[in-house]
Amino acid sequence: MTKMTNLSANYENIRTEIVELLHAARSAAARTVNSLITATYWEIGRRIVTFEQGGEHRAEYGEQLIEQLSADLTRQFGRGFGRANLWQMRAFYNAWPEGRILQTPSGESASALKSNTLAADSSTVLALAPRFPLPWSAYVRLLSVKHPEARSFYEAETLRLGWSVRQLDRQIGSQFYERIALSQNKAAMLVKAEVSEPSDLVTPEEAIRDPFVLEFLDLKDEYSESDLEEALIQHLTDFLLELGDDFAFLGRQRRLRIDDTWFRIDLLFFHRRLHCLIVIDLKVGKFSYADAGQMHMYLNYARENWTKPGENPPVGLILCAEKGAAEAHYALDNLPNKVLAAEYQTVLPDEKLIADELDKSRRELEERRKGF
Repeated sequence: MTKMTNLSANYENIRTEIVELLHAARSAAARTVNSLITATYWEIGRRIVTFEQGGEHRAEYGEQLIEQLSADLTRQFGRGFGRANLWQMRAFYNAWPEGRILQTPSGESASALKSNTLAADSSTVLALAPRFPLPWSAYVRLLSVKHPEARSFYEAETLRLGWSVRQLDRQIGSQFYERIALSQNKAAMLVKAEVSEPSDLVTPEEAIRDPFVLEFLDLKDEYSESDLEEALIQHLTDFLLELGDDFAFLGRQRRLRIDDTWFRIDLLFFHRRLHCLIVIDLKVGKFSYADAGQMHMYLNYARENWTKPGENPPVGLILCAEKGAAEAHYALDNLPNKVLAAEYQTVLPDEKLIADELDKSRRELEERRKGF
C-alpha cells in the first residue's frame, strides 16, 4: 500500500516531464523537416534558374523545362512536383537569392559560404537548412505578397514575434503592413500584433500533418477532423455502394490545392451510368450559401484536372449533418444544358433518401457513443 501511495505521489511529476519532452521533440522534428523541405525547394529553384540562364533566353525555353521536369519528377517521386509547384520554387529562389540567404550575423563571407553550401553533394540541403527559419508554408504565403517591402516586413515580424503560419496569414489578409503605414501610432499597432488568437496555434501534430510536409514525404493524407465525421463518411460510403453498381468508389479525403490554399474533398465517386465524377462534401452543421460556393469551386477544379476525355461534367453533393435537420443538395447548375441536368436528376438517388440515411447514421452513432 505504501508503494502505491509513493507511486501516486510521484507519478504526476514523471508523466508531466515525459509529456513536455515529447512535445519538445515533436516540435523540433517538425522544425527540422520544414527546414529541410524549404532548403530543398530553394535549391531546386536555384538549379532551375541556373539551367535557364545557361540556355536560350526565351520564355518558351523555361516553359519546356518546367513541363519536362514536372512530368519526370512526378513519375518518380509522386505528388508535389506539378508545374505550379516548380514555378513556385523558381519564384522562391528569385525572391530569396543567394546573397540574401547566405548572409550571416557572424560576418562570414557570402562567397565562402557559397562554396561550402552550394556544392553538388548530399550535404547541400543539410548545410542550407539552418538558413530557413520559417516553414515552407510560410514562405509560400509570403510569396503571395507582391511588394518586396511588404514581404520583408511580414517576414521580419514573423521571425521577431514567432508568428505561426495561421497568424501570418491573418496579418497578411488584414493588410497589416498597409494599415501600419497609414497609422499615426505605429508602436501601438506593433504591440497589438504580438497578441495571438487561440486559432493561431499550430500544434506539432498539425505541423507534421501540413499538406506540404505530407506531400514532400509522399505520405497519405487520410484523416478527419473528428471521429463522428469519419464514421459518417464511412457509413455514407457503404450506403452509396449498396444502392447498386452505378457508384464506383475513388477515394476519401482527396486533397486539392487552389493557389496557396489546400482543400479536402470528403468522398469522390465515379457514376458509371452517368459517366461522371461525383464530388461529395460533408458538413457537420447547417447548410449555407458558402458551402454551395465552395462546392462549385471543387467542381470547376475537378472538371479541369480530374475529368477524363469523353466524361460528362462532374456533379456535387453537399451533405449537411446538423443534428435533427440533415440535408442533401445536388449542385447541378454547372451542367452545360438542361437535358443533361434532367438526366442526372432522374438517375441520381433522391436527395431526401440520402438525407434520411445521414440522419439515421448520426443518431445511431451518437447512441452507440453514449453506451461507452
